[in-house]
Amino acid sequence: MMLGHTTRSLFHVREYAMSSIINAVHTAVSGLNSQSHAFTDLSNNIANSQTTGYKASTTSFEDYVTNNELANDGEALSDSVVATTRQHNDNQGMVTSSTNSTALAISGNGFFNVVQATGQSNDSTPVLGSQQYYTRNGDFSQDKNGYLVNTSGYYLEGYNVNSSTGSLSTDLSPIKVPSTIAFQPTESTKLTMTGQVGSSATSSGGSATTSATAYDSKGNAQTVSLNWTQVDATTWTVSNANNADNTATVKFDASTGAIASVNGQSQASGSAASFEYQGSPQNMTVSLGTIGNTNGVSIATDGSTPSGVTTVSDSVTSGNFSGISMQTDGSVMATFDNGYSQLVAKIPLTTFADPNSLSPQNGQAYTATSQSGSPQINAVNTNGAGTLTTGSIEESTTDLTGDLSKLIVAQQAYGANTKVVSTADQLLQTTLAMIQ
Repeated sequence: MMLGHTTRSLFHVREYAMSSIINAVHTAVSGLNSQSHAFTDLSNNIANSQTTGYKASTTSFEDYVTNNELANDGEALSDSVVATTRQHNDNQGMVTSSTNSTALAISGNGFFNVVQATGQSNDSTPVLGSQQYYTRNGDFSQDKNGYLVNTSGYYLEGYNVNSSTGSLSTDLSPIKVPSTIAFQPTESTKLTMTGQVGSSATSSGGSATTSATAYDSKGNAQTVSLNWTQVDATTWTVSNANNADNTATVKFDASTGAIASVNGQSQASGSAASFEYQGSPQNMTVSLGTIGNTNGVSIATDGSTPSGVTTVSDSVTSGNFSGISMQTDGSVMATFDNGYSQLVAKIPLTTFADPNSLSPQNGQAYTATSQSGSPQINAVNTNGAGTLTTGSIEESTTDLTGDLSKLIVAQQAYGANTKVVSTADQLLQTTLAMIQ
């Protein structure tokens, strides 16, 4: 009886020892897997230490309770570890200047709205997908088709200006500024009149009409007409052809034909002579010349035939595209060789309730998830979206020194778990020898 009891005791000891060793191996293997996970996160951070807009991640470890046979009733022993990657998309990277004038850097919580190309059409223009992506990589430049594309191949979206109406669209679409873009005439603010309206040889009954093309704020052309009517030998009225109440009385010098006064107000020689035009396409100043000078509107005083009056607007009507420029308010401007620039698109920024829950994609891009919350589109510098710095990029948030130090610690932990497996293997061999 004593021998049987001893045999059963030895059996239970060996069974307990085997269970302990196997649990130790499971724990060590989970440690190896977790440290491998940490290696992956750290190596990814280190590899992307120079990647524009990259957001470094960290590894979180937590104990994990499995079916531990060593646990007593009412107890639960942790015999495993699991590792998870934690994103830090809300960390701000350092903003540095770039040689790329169309690069943009965000300081704040916002993301650029971007899309990817899914193919090319027959004329080699990209076919853009409908999937919405978000990125902090603002290193944008123009491709051959005029689209703004970052270094990861994502196409920047914004509110484009409608070429026919001159107003901003309310829908996001890829920003395209082709080299063939037409210059939109600038808004007319001034009409200039020159020439002889009549002669002092006639005392009344003279009249003349002159027209000019003026442009509104959207570049639309309209004809502006002005009527001249003779009152006496040296007095004429000029009026808006569409508004007879919008008028001015001009008195000329009988000997020189130069303007002497406007609306009865005598002014010093050389001062500007003008009246305010009111009406379509917008209010403008009409320049009649200068008091005491025939460089503007005048009358003939030598009995010769008047030359007539010419009216021109100050609008600039032509220009060749020379490039684009980015503004800190998100405006994308087309620049022209005449020195003018015109708005072609506006860039908004998108924010999320929890940006760290965005789903990472290739090329420093993300997609929204139920955990991140719905995308909220904002104008630059509103609702925490952040500001833009032009000609700059946002650097990677990798802490190279810190991650290299963590890599050494992870390597040591990996080695320690390897030793546990090796020791457990030796104990298992000893236990098996006891059974034999």
